[in-house]
Amino acid sequence: MSEAIVLFDGVCNLCNASVQFIIKRDPKAKIRFASLQSAVGQSYLKAYRLSLNDFYSIILIYNNRAYQRSDAALQIARILRSPWHLLYYVGRVVPKFIRDGIYEYISKRRYKLFGQRDECMIPTPELKQRFL
Repeated sequence: MSEAIVLFDGVCNLCNASVQFIIKRDPKAKIRFASLQSAVGQSYLKAYRLSLNDFYSIILIYNNRAYQRSDAALQIARILRSPWHLLYYVGRVVPKFIRDGIYEYISKRRYKLFGQRDECMIPTPELKQRFL
């Protein structure tokens, strides 16, 4: 399996909760993480010609491709252990414009709805190797 890397908004409480959700459901540590604000995150954004300032989407780098918005969320679900991988198949039934519309609605209001941190999260020593 190719390396899977999730790029996330490091100051967003919803994004940090999503990272914790993924970690708990990925016991084989298939997925690694980097904040969009970090040097590593910025280098991936440059490499895939993505915006260096627009942090409205979680991004999954997987199989030499960058997935954004609902496509990223569905691909992440696909990588996770059962039963979470089933969300990929259920979610694919919903048209992309609807999935992305819902994703963007929440994403643009995430600080207001869930709050934000002053700085990126610091992983525990046990999780440090999963962060780039």
